[in-house]
Amino acid sequence: MFKALRFLGWPLLAGVLLALLIIQYYPQWVGLPRQDVNMQQAPRYGLVEQGPVSYADAVSIAAPAVANLYTTKIVSKPANSLFEDPQFRRFFGDNLPKQRRMESSLGSAVIMSSEGYLLTNNHVTAGADQIVVALKDGRETLARVIGSDPETDLAVLKIDLKKLPAITLGRSDNISIGDVALAIGNPFGVGQTVTMGIISATGRNQLGLNTYEDFIQTDAAINPGNSGGALVDAQGNLIGINTAILSKSNGSQGIGFAIPTKLALEVMKAIIEHGQVIRGWLGIEVQPLTPELAESFGLEGRPGIVVAGIYRDGPAQKAGLQPGDLILSIDGEPASDGRRSMNQVARAKPGEKTSIEVMRNGKPLELTAEIGLRPPPATNGSSK
Repeated sequence: MFKALRFLGWPLLAGVLLALLIIQYYPQWVGLPRQDVNMQQAPRYGLVEQGPVSYADAVSIAAPAVANLYTTKIVSKPANSLFEDPQFRRFFGDNLPKQRRMESSLGSAVIMSSEGYLLTNNHVTAGADQIVVALKDGRETLARVIGSDPETDLAVLKIDLKKLPAITLGRSDNISIGDVALAIGNPFGVGQTVTMGIISATGRNQLGLNTYEDFIQTDAAINPGNSGGALVDAQGNLIGINTAILSKSNGSQGIGFAIPTKLALEVMKAIIEHGQVIRGWLGIEVQPLTPELAESFGLEGRPGIVVAGIYRDGPAQKAGLQPGDLILSIDGEPASDGRRSMNQVARAKPGEKTSIEVMRNGKPLELTAEIGLRPPPATNGSSK
């Protein structure tokens, strides 16, 4: 018996191992389902791909066209903190002695043309009594405000100097997520500084920063003082105006926003030509069509925005729109997003006719409205 086991042991062991190998690699041979795991293998490269070792050429092209801004304004405050006490003012009123003092702030601006037009942020220059522009070549001068647009947080300045280095304009609508981006500005007043990152996202909106938002998001470090500075591509072409950061500490945390060049140029040209940005207006407030509202309207899967409010005697009211109406399309464009639809209206010229397809009480209606002129936003004297 022992001799028989010795004689048959190795063949049995070899058979078991062979069976295991067949089950592992060819399970279909024994009636088992085959389990494939398809993974994508990177191709072989002959040489290791590398990016540029320096962006000095891009910086040398763009940096001379980025200026530092120093703004000052005179503010009046009570001569003593006691005068700010509500109980004290209750007896003595508002006719209390006040002292005037000067407040200063920092920012940046981009020289857009050799004629001396600069772009910066509205919150940098709002309320300023004096704006000093310091160029990279050492020259300094005073700037005057041509106009501003609080709804996009942009302002146009003008300086009178010769041989100004204007920036080269890039195409902000051709950028892609992952592209290299350089931010140039004057953070914390330390002087012109360049930081590098990538384009993190495009078309960011609903951030609550501006009325009209179409931000480029970047992780290039943007800090206080960078506002109004340039966001350029790896070739030194302007793709955005640095505007804001999303941070709990008021410092850079890799989430910065810039206004795309395309939008900034539209605003700049309108301000230079008309002194303001002329936008179309319907006089309505809208809210998104939630799944619950869509179900109540019987419009699951269809785009639409709900009219939440209407301005009295505005274009929408004159056209017959009512609160609760569901807007399905404007001039044939599906109204799938309230902000996008209102931006569509804003791009229209006042006086133009626009067709609005609505659903009211389950019945479709076709209304025609005349685009009005958007009134200026209410100001409360404060800035960002």
